[in-house]
Amino acid sequence: MVTSEDDKLPRILVVDDSRMVRASIVKLIRGRFEVREEPDGEAGWEALLVDPAIDLVLTDIGMPRLDGYGLLERIRASRVSRVRDLPVVIISGDEDESARERALALGANGFVAKGAGSVELLATLSSLVRLSKAQHELERSRAALASQSPVDPETGLASAGYLQHRATQGVSEARRRHTDIAALVIEVDQFDELVDRHGAHVVQLILRKLSKMLTSRIRTEDTLSQHSASQFALLSPGIDRVSSCAFALRLRSSVEKLVMGYREERIRVTLSIGVANAAVDGRNTVSELLGLALERTAAARAAGGNRVVADAGEVDAALIERELGRLVSIDSALRQVRAGARAEVEAQLPEIIAALMPLLELLESKTHCGLPLRQLEALKHRSATDGDDTEATRTSI
Repeated sequence: MVTSEDDKLPRILVVDDSRMVRASIVKLIRGRFEVREEPDGEAGWEALLVDPAIDLVLTDIGMPRLDGYGLLERIRASRVSRVRDLPVVIISGDEDESARERALALGANGFVAKGAGSVELLATLSSLVRLSKAQHELERSRAALASQSPVDPETGLASAGYLQHRATQGVSEARRRHTDIAALVIEVDQFDELVDRHGAHVVQLILRKLSKMLTSRIRTEDTLSQHSASQFALLSPGIDRVSSCAFALRLRSSVEKLVMGYREERIRVTLSIGVANAAVDGRNTVSELLGLALERTAAARAAGGNRVVADAGEVDAALIERELGRLVSIDSALRQVRAGARAEVEAQLPEIIAALMPLLELLESKTHCGLPLRQLEALKHRSATDGDDTEATRTSI
């Protein structure tokens, strides 16, 4: 016989160091709920991480290894929404009002004395399970709506689906117009430690602050989305490698200097940023471009955080200055040729060709006059092995 999802009994995790208490609870709720038992808060926490079928937690307060308060705090601070949003009921022999107040302040959904009858216990558990199921249905509906919407209702930023859509358009347009498109993955360093130290609520406020800062610094044609709990993804069409790295470096520096106040706390955060550019990195799909930026963010984090990493490794101000110094001015090159300084211009030919290549390709597509684009392309790439590229990839902060 196949049982539908709706026919399954709600699964309750009962956490109490007394085997007799657990047995009496099981006897009271048998037939209405499926039960998993654990002898202390630490074992209960481990059960929550591996058992996604748990619908509600019923826990004692005084237990070895991890008490009920500690278990409740871990649940509410969890980064896993399935765990964080679980209903938690405290069942305790201590009927002191201060114990009830502390449990509710930590996020408990109910408090039941061990001396209470089965009617009160069953009513509390049943109502919370129904409420939890209704909330899950609402969340699923919101997620379905958000997947169709260009804006994530939680963050106010572009939804993940819209970012993918814009990225697909941007990559296609960049390929068609021979322009570039940049993808940045921006990660808050030591995110778990921030949550442990300041709490999930305060970290959410920090993320909102960063979100506003990012939104105020990007162009209307850019698309910003929250990629994960600790990461933002930014898509910037028409931005070359140097400009995207320079933007990432300015953003990293600004956040490093920022001090955020919450009540009596002064909180500083840093960012690890990975930068990928379609033209430089030769990536033709959205997933490849974002994946590469994500890999570079991980490299920045592994190097200690508070860093920007691009195709040539770690980015610093000196690298940006060197790269900007290499940018060729066509007007300047023409003036040098007219002045007879041909040797100086010949030394810059690979860079000049690279700058003119989109225009030459456009001319060829319109006139079909037989411009030697392949030969020019080969000469353009000769700069990748000439000059001081080794020095340009040596970066440090």
